[in-house]
Amino acid sequence: MMATPTAERLSVMLGLVVLMLANVPRYLATGHDTQLTLILMAAAAVAAVSVAHWRMLEAAERTRLPALFKRFGLCLVAGGVLMGAWHALFTDWISWQLLLAHGATLGLLLHAVWLWVRMAD
Repeated sequence: MMATPTAERLSVMLGLVVLMLANVPRYLATGHDTQLTLILMAAAAVAAVSVAHWRMLEAAERTRLPALFKRFGLCLVAGGVLMGAWHALFTDWISWQLLLAHGATLGLLLHAVWLWVRMAD
């Protein structure tokens, strides 16, 4: 049984690619070459699946993508701001690489929860 491709799934998959790429500076700064290689391979695999998913989308679903990408962008900004505030209030200064990774993680989580709540209505 195959699931029907949706624009929401594609936006979350592309958000996962963005999240993985947001972790690259962190691994470069700390010299974790093995983790860097693995995350780049995983990002390439998810990007390939995303391309296949995009090709299976119907035209009506493709027209919904720009609005979903705008919403994801807003969630990324909100995630960065919220993580910046969190770390400013509760932790010592962390590197910009870690702040970028944490902000992207929170942004993707906000986007996925927003889609989940919206689909439950």
